[in-house]
Amino acid sequence: MSDKYVAYVGTYTHGESKGIHIYDVNVEEGTLTERKVVPVNNSSYICRSVNGKFLYSTADEGVAVFAILPDGDLEMINKIGIDGMRGCFISVDKEGKHLFVAGYHDGKVTLVHTHHNGRLGSVMDGVFHKGLGSVAERNFRPRVSCVKMTPDNKYLCAVDNGIDQVKVYRITEKDKLALVDIIRCPRESGPRRVIFSRNGRFMYVLYELDNAVDVYSYTDLGDVPQFEKLQRVSTTSDDKDELHDAASGMDISKDGNYLFTSTAGDDTVAMFKIDQDYGTLTKKFALPISGEYPKDIALFPDGKHIACVNHQSNSITTFTIDYEKNVLVMKGRPQEVETPNCILITKMGAD
Repeated sequence: MSDKYVAYVGTYTHGESKGIHIYDVNVEEGTLTERKVVPVNNSSYICRSVNGKFLYSTADEGVAVFAILPDGDLEMINKIGIDGMRGCFISVDKEGKHLFVAGYHDGKVTLVHTHHNGRLGSVMDGVFHKGLGSVAERNFRPRVSCVKMTPDNKYLCAVDNGIDQVKVYRITEKDKLALVDIIRCPRESGPRRVIFSRNGRFMYVLYELDNAVDVYSYTDLGDVPQFEKLQRVSTTSDDKDELHDAASGMDISKDGNYLFTSTAGDDTVAMFKIDQDYGTLTKKFALPISGEYPKDIALFPDGKHIACVNHQSNSITTFTIDYEKNVLVMKGRPQEVETPNCILITKMGAD
């Protein structure tokens, strides 16, 4: 591949780690080489602007934004507060107008205005979820763990890990969050992430406590969305839901044919074949990743390799994916990095 790629890994900084680690990506070999670390306080999650010019990160201060330089390096632009506790997940809409923050600690969804020059603007709206969960030790109150727009850029799906719901919002003309639907997940399931199929017709919900993926069809009816549950599949190696397991990461191949998940405790990555007509999943494997607590995963641009950031073992492991034999082949030794949370692999230069 002629394009050059870079990987960004967000880390907690309460130990010796300092922020976002930047890696040069060897796509053909499926390896990462660390280049430098850019300071930011407790980067729980990162995302890129649609035009590829800016990188956003959660931070103790709220949200930080960096300019992405031509070589993939980062240059701080500004930080803003979000009128709440530090978020755990961020995303942007497809128009480059809004940034969304998921508040795990305070159960809040925050909408932030973004400027064309990359600067973060004002907090336009914030909604605190209400309700009680059913798992006293973990999910006893609202905990928003993921916020993501539908592929048609019409609705915001806010996953609430604490009250077992996916709340669906419409963004009004006045930049406010208007609730239009609630997907009620199984009790004590702990939904953690959502991701949509490449064709935009299906939504996949990853469950942290059930260690499963639910498949939903998605249809826009004009004023309201419609989600219909189609299937449930296990993410673990033995198809059993063990107490110590926790499904954590999820990604879809660039060609849209495969869904990947990671599960802590089981410490595996699972691969599922996606039926393009019906959206349903067929599990091909769930194999160990030579690390502990694979908190996030990312496919390489060629779709032939995958990287796992292993939060508990302070490492990143990379693998070649053998689609014919349904196996993972480890590439080199694990990269050492303290308390990694997330990984983003992206092309150098603006789109």
